[in-house]
Amino acid sequence: SPTHGVALLSLPALGAVQRRRRLSKALDDAVAALLGDLPEEGSASSRLGARRRLGELAAKVDEGEGSEGVVFLARVLGGNIRLLAGMVRANHPWRFVSTLGRAMLGALAAAIFGLVTSDLWRIAASLGPIRLVLTGLGTIAAAAATMIVVHRLWERAPDPRVREQVALFNLATMATVGLGVGALYLFVFAISLAGAALLIDSSLLGDAIGRDPGAWDYLRLAWLTSAVGTIGGALGATVESDQAVREAAYAYRPEDERILSR
Repeated sequence: SPTHGVALLSLPALGAVQRRRRLSKALDDAVAALLGDLPEEGSASSRLGARRRLGELAAKVDEGEGSEGVVFLARVLGGNIRLLAGMVRANHPWRFVSTLGRAMLGALAAAIFGLVTSDLWRIAASLGPIRLVLTGLGTIAAAAATMIVVHRLWERAPDPRVREQVALFNLATMATVGLGVGALYLFVFAISLAGAALLIDSSLLGDAIGRDPGAWDYLRLAWLTSAVGTIGGALGATVESDQAVREAAYAYRPEDERILSR
């Protein structure tokens, strides 16, 4: 707002890649807009598009049309896809489950139980690549949905004027939790594969599956064990407090608030 001498920059709106370059450019454009240095239409300046959008940001938006806010949002922020990617990156999904102690303990306990169960060995040996992939994706989706529903992370929009924004927020939540659970799956897979290689002798595994095992059999066993562990992690997360899960999902850190208050 050049009138009030105020500019607000949203870091998630810059996207998930090349943030430093985009931040530098956005700050330059914001200062130029506050100083009234907006190029005319048809100028050869490479920053014309960004500065024109900043000019639109200071313009008055017609509140009479329900769809006007959606067009305005996409025009100012450069597209909802970039904003969504920036929101997910800001949430640090790779840290999601690692900050939930009960979820980690549940995942590891379930994985250990599955790793020493001979019935699971035989089931894993009978699965092909397609069914293994579907099992993994289905497990991640089910675990993520469980966390979202149990801890009420899904937001509703009774006001039609904010439905698009709430939908974007829910998409960011789904992506954050899904990627976080996926990271948990890969972590349990690595632990399970190492445990299977160290603890399960090939002769013992061969007796269970009825043939000489190979590396592929150990990979299948670790993959299926990861599915069991991920479900255990989701169940462990259900006993976490809503506040702990929200702080993990949205990368909320109280120390940041204390720094800003200073």
